[in-house]
Amino acid sequence: MNTKQQSFQRAGDENSSRLGIGIDYGTSNSAAALFDGVKVTVITLEEAAKIMPSATYINREYQIVTGQAAIEEYVRSNTGRTVELSAEILGEGRTSTGQIGDHGLPEEASTSLIYGQSLVDGGQQGRLFRGVKRLLGNNESQRLMVFDKPFRLVALITPLLLRIRRAIEAQLPPGVSPTPIIDHACIGHPVNFEGSQSDRNRAALSALSESYGYAQFTRQSFYPEPNAAALSYLHANPQLRTKTLLAVDFGGGTLDLCVIKHTQEDFEVIATHGIGLGGDHIDQLLFRELIFPLLGKGERWRRAGEDREIETLFPFEDYEDLLLNWAVSYMLNQNKYTTPLHQRIQEGDEASVKFQRLYDLIKNNHSYLVFQLLKELKADLSRKESASLDIPELDIELTLTRAQFESMISGLMVKFEHAIDDTLSRAGIDDSEIELVIRTGGSSLIPAVKRILEERFPGKVVEHDPFTSVAAGLAIAEYLGASNTGEA
Repeated sequence: MNTKQQSFQRAGDENSSRLGIGIDYGTSNSAAALFDGVKVTVITLEEAAKIMPSATYINREYQIVTGQAAIEEYVRSNTGRTVELSAEILGEGRTSTGQIGDHGLPEEASTSLIYGQSLVDGGQQGRLFRGVKRLLGNNESQRLMVFDKPFRLVALITPLLLRIRRAIEAQLPPGVSPTPIIDHACIGHPVNFEGSQSDRNRAALSALSESYGYAQFTRQSFYPEPNAAALSYLHANPQLRTKTLLAVDFGGGTLDLCVIKHTQEDFEVIATHGIGLGGDHIDQLLFRELIFPLLGKGERWRRAGEDREIETLFPFEDYEDLLLNWAVSYMLNQNKYTTPLHQRIQEGDEASVKFQRLYDLIKNNHSYLVFQLLKELKADLSRKESASLDIPELDIELTLTRAQFESMISGLMVKFEHAIDDTLSRAGIDDSEIELVIRTGGSSLIPAVKRILEERFPGKVVEHDPFTSVAAGLAIAEYLGASNTGEA
């Protein structure tokens, strides 16, 4: 890629903002920061937290709640609730007797409802959306149904950005007037968005830009997230001598890296790289490895055939994708999924307990609960050598050691190392030429990730504000005029 040299002195352009604003809309969490040329201020987005879950909840009246309150409302309205699906009614159909009535019109014999292919969860009080950022690069996912209305992805993101803008205006430093309205920001983005199509980055940035526009951030600039993390570290450590830096931003949805050459007053981006690997992928892997076997994966079932009894593996693969995507897992509550479960449970063997557990998960919509507890297990294993997973709703209780966890994620860690190799190859350097490694992002706290970096770059790895470094760097980038006003 083309390198770009930038100065730590503020750009002298007459349109430069007096205050740099950076917004890190993330897959799992979001953060925002301000920079006045001297001090970085991270905005408080929740009642007592700098970071806010990237969550949007919409109820049946289409009222919207964001952040932690969105999650709490979703959990409150769904815990223990039995899901009851019915076919979507598209309209009415009438048949004729074949006779002509008094007014010259065909006589109606009966009226019947016309049903569509979609299923409606009649008891669902609202929809919760998380991880929307992962969908931005996928053209097939640009609209999601919320009850009977299609919502564009930008409409799910905009309420979060509006809340962030209000929080910024409420926490402006002394001497900065909130009038005119805060209308500018530097927008963070991964090096590569998730998605299979070749234009996924362009499509995702376009959607992000539109969302920020609806939130009244009309003056926009863009900056890659790993570059921002490196920039905030350089600002926080002005005494740093000439260094070749590797920034590793390992978040919820993507792994992003960059190599920067830094002198006392300037820095040059040598290479960037990013892949679709993040905390969400690890959570899904844990679900597969730990939970699937307890729900019946790998078990056999018997059923009557035309002339003999048939025994095969239970078709668990039919359930997997919906189980791993908790936002739509309620779709498992259809006869084509529950009838085989009823049949298998009736066998009454030891494995029937597992299928009863799967049935209970489906009927009570517990997929989100399972994922949240898996996230807590993962976090506990970052601090302890072993941790417990306790899901009383499904009668699941187990202990996982850190060694077992690291064995499970070993394949993902190979991808992590390959991403480092590719980044250094793009920069035309090897491990020995890296003088400092900046580690940031929530997934960078995993001990296996720390160990890989320490072994490759001994004594050179530093942890830097895992959840707010990007937002801080974006604010600095806007203030310095380092961000790009076109597509990044």
